[in-house]
Amino acid sequence: MSETRHDEAAVGTVPAPEPPPEARKNVSRVAAASLIGTTIEYYDFAVYGTAAALVLGPAFFPSGNSTMSTLAAFLTFAAAFLARPVGVVLFGTIGDRLGRKRALVLSLILMGVATVGLGLLPTYDTVGFLAPVLLVALRLLQGVSMGGEWGGAVLLAAEHAPPGRRAVYASVPQIGPLLGFLLSSAVILPTMGIFGREAFADWAWRVPFLLSTLLIAVGFWVRTRVEESPVFDKPATARPSAPRFPLGALVREYPGRLLLGVGAAVGGSAVYYLVIVYSLSYGPKALGISQNTMLAAASVAAAAAAAVTIPVARLADRVGRRPVILAGAAGSVLWVLPMFGSLSTGDGLLIGGAFTVGLLLLILMFGPMAAFLPELFPARLRYTGASATFILANTLGGGFAPLVATWLTSNWQSPLVLGAYAGTLCLISLACVLALPETRDHDFTA
Repeated sequence: MSETRHDEAAVGTVPAPEPPPEARKNVSRVAAASLIGTTIEYYDFAVYGTAAALVLGPAFFPSGNSTMSTLAAFLTFAAAFLARPVGVVLFGTIGDRLGRKRALVLSLILMGVATVGLGLLPTYDTVGFLAPVLLVALRLLQGVSMGGEWGGAVLLAAEHAPPGRRAVYASVPQIGPLLGFLLSSAVILPTMGIFGREAFADWAWRVPFLLSTLLIAVGFWVRTRVEESPVFDKPATARPSAPRFPLGALVREYPGRLLLGVGAAVGGSAVYYLVIVYSLSYGPKALGISQNTMLAAASVAAAAAAAVTIPVARLADRVGRRPVILAGAAGSVLWVLPMFGSLSTGDGLLIGGAFTVGLLLLILMFGPMAAFLPELFPARLRYTGASATFILANTLGGGFAPLVATWLTSNWQSPLVLGAYAGTLCLISLACVLALPETRDHDFTA
């Protein structure tokens, strides 16, 4: 079937019906379960990103060249993103055929196993070449888990949402990456303060990974107690029937929306990972800015962005997804050069202010994106469609961002190249959102 014919059938202009009373009572609990899951998953990713920037290069990839060690560590960061499409296929199939809740619980278990494994991993000095091999294997497991997390979290919240508030509820999991980073900083900084930088580089870097065991236990408990999405909480004959291989059907029936959806999210992914991951390594190593200054600047920016996520999503429910996302993309195109240029000053307050403005613009893009991407696809392909667009954008724009940025700054000794790189990707996002339709009033039940 053509993309146009499916659009007419699956995403019409009929407003979403009023959910039953039990669904309205459950929706806040569902939103909380979605938030805690994404927070835990992104905490694990943020801990790894920070550890990669600080200590994992020498511990697992010893080299006389610090740049090469950092590149190797960031390659393992990128490896997890390469595994995310596998998670899209696996969890997208489970989520579209068997239910959103089941896919989310499985993704959380997989992430927990991989993260605890990282905390117990022997280093190169202990087991030699086996250490980086095991590191990459566990990172791949983390990537597979993340491939199923985001789509399931936003769908579980969005499909429970009352009429007219879909963007608000779908945006709740979008706070998770920011809270995950803040939580990782809240653990890493005290750990470094208590044990000292030398001990942190030697063994105490394991503490943040092992502490995630407690978070995962809480997340598992919460997720197993929420109700399934209303799409699946009815007889199989009364709900949209997912194909045997949802990704194949998605590529065949919605190639245009798939590509444009990836492009719509790619710029924001680059901004997030350059600020939250790469700058933590680049500032201290290349510009002599203290590690605490960089962590504080990024943490203040993340906290501000988390605080405005719900108000931004509320605006998107009132005026539409596209106007808000377009404002964020256009603002980011203009702001990324001065934002990364602020690193040249070495002034913590200036850097923190510039990063805060940058992440506030990012939220204009990413807050409504949690509703926008799922609304592009019908219910029978929605888990796979939302996951594929966001995860591929994260892989292209975020997973390789630290790697590309390391290469750029090693060839051009100026933080402005980071702004040029991020600005180009934000411009692509601007163009893709312009090419996509408004989705606020689309029927979300079909």
